[in-house]
Amino acid sequence: MNPPERRRVVFTDGPAMIEGPVDVVTADGRVLHCDRFQVALCLCKRSSTYPLCDTSHRRRRRRDTGSSD
Repeated sequence: MNPPERRRVVFTDGPAMIEGPVDVVTADGRVLHCDRFQVALCLCKRSSTYPLCDTSHRRRRRRDTGSSD
């Protein structure tokens, strides 16, 4: 039996959002069971709960690339 297909959304300045519940396997082999309906995975590696997102990416703002008037 195949596992259910999950919707995944990756934001440029934020986390990867995955429909839950889902098991996340870390690089060291730990398995995190996330039973929420949506799980945010950290992509910036600033989270104190890595690999789960704690919104630490919001504290660092992007540089303004536009011209000022």
